[in-house]
Amino acid sequence: MALEQSITLKSSLKEALTQYLKEKHAPSTVKRYLREIELFISSLETLLQNPVTANYNQIMVYLGELRHTQSNITPCLCAIKKYYSYLVAQGIRKDNPAQAIKLRDHRNRDIQLQDLFTPQELALLLERKERYPLLKNRNQLILSLLIYQALTNGDIINLTLDDLDLAEGKIHIKAARKTNARTLLLQPKQVYLLMNYLQTDRPQLLKEQTSQLIISSRGHAETGEGISYLVETCKGFFPNRKLNAKTIRQSVITNLLKSGKDLRLVQAFAGHKYPSSTEKYKQSHLEALKNQVLKYHPLDNL
Repeated sequence: MALEQSITLKSSLKEALTQYLKEKHAPSTVKRYLREIELFISSLETLLQNPVTANYNQIMVYLGELRHTQSNITPCLCAIKKYYSYLVAQGIRKDNPAQAIKLRDHRNRDIQLQDLFTPQELALLLERKERYPLLKNRNQLILSLLIYQALTNGDIINLTLDDLDLAEGKIHIKAARKTNARTLLLQPKQVYLLMNYLQTDRPQLLKEQTSQLIISSRGHAETGEGISYLVETCKGFFPNRKLNAKTIRQSVITNLLKSGKDLRLVQAFAGHKYPSSTEKYKQSHLEALKNQVLKYHPLDNL
């Protein structure tokens, strides 16, 4: 009976799950999550296991098998978590068995400064052509916050209307787990964008009341997926390079240090809690050149 329930759900799941995901994520993310969810469901059903009632151990076995064929299984886990969040929201399950799963993959946290973007290259992102007029000011504002204030996705989605001081041309950034709170100056063009966005675009976009500054294209408080999708649409400027909110932030911090800005001032600007977090962005020209050579022309004895 359990297996029959799973098969029935699978045949009618896609449309309802697609709608659920569309309310929270960008189209590209929805497509990726649906693919991963379908693979997950298919795999468990092949083993005569019901994905609807699957437990923590069954999910861990599935993820363990994926490690043999995929170098990065984080998107798979995210999709599985969304699947069970949907089941909980529909009252089909009372718990999310994947919620507590955290991957402990080793990541290379070294900043590859030679791969970052110059101020001139970052400025190109603001020349992105906007497909939807209603989103033009919003998207320009988001990109400008990444480029001028080096904000993270989390910083941007946590901004509220109360964080703005347009009369003084300032914006307050809340403290986060890894960063301190700070108040930063806005560029004059950003004040202009904010005024247009707040007076005209935001009210038209808004479908539910929220004090959050950035509203998604679907009318809800931005979750971060729309920011990632926006940056993704800019990759045409640099098709062979790693462009995302993180590398934009790293580029801005690096460029400030290269221009001779005091380390402590850059630390305060970036919200780094420790000077060592800022110091890792400093690198000599010779070291950058060596890293570039090692990346594209590896030698045994450089």
